[in-house]
Amino acid sequence: MLYQQVAAELRRAIYSGVLGPGAQLPTEAQLMEDHGVSRNTVRLALGELVNEGLVTRTPRRGTVVRDRRPLLIYPQRELEPQPRGELREAFAYAVAQEGREPSQYIEVLTVSPVEEIASRLELADGELAVVRRRLRFVDGQPYNTNDSYFPRDLVADSEIARPGDIARGANRVLEELGHAQVRVVDDIWARMPNQEEAERLQLELGTPVMVYVRVGYDGADMPVRVAMSVLPADKHLIRYELDRR
Repeated sequence: MLYQQVAAELRRAIYSGVLGPGAQLPTEAQLMEDHGVSRNTVRLALGELVNEGLVTRTPRRGTVVRDRRPLLIYPQRELEPQPRGELREAFAYAVAQEGREPSQYIEVLTVSPVEEIASRLELADGELAVVRRRLRFVDGQPYNTNDSYFPRDLVADSEIARPGDIARGANRVLEELGHAQVRVVDDIWARMPNQEEAERLQLELGTPVMVYVRVGYDGADMPVRVAMSVLPADKHLIRYELDRR
């Protein structure tokens, strides 16, 4: 279809760097003239690029290429030892390694978790969990959410159950409690965000998210943490490295 051809040409210009982040696309009138198509065709093409998260529409500047600098995540590195003197929460450490500035808003609650969480933590009926709900920022922009759940009986008297940041990270606190995570299981899937997620993360219309759930197990194979992250697909790149050497 004609609008797909127009969208394809603009998409190539964006991916090749001809139209870089912040660049303004030609006006609708110019695109109509350049491609010999109707205004409706141009609008359908631009709408497709908006839905893909490649461009955004602003009242004053028109259609602009979005900054697509993704945060590179290496899930397998979360439990690796950090250099001496650099003990930081895993997210903050990963962001700082890219030369960017991390920050986060934290809320700590004691909850009766939903079945999806309770079953992963292997909690009995009525058992409670402590959840650390975080809205995370990179360079001042909301980037993702992370809700980490822990069995309340395990962490009730620790920093994990108290408000505020834990500079060295909750994983280190679990180690100090005698429950270092030695095995993790990851589930990752994609979906569209709900309204609350779209508002908290200030998502552009049509931006999908990845849901990333990690369950951490201690040496006795007991689940001690369930971390559920919601990651806007246009702001994150998840990279796994497998090496048999």
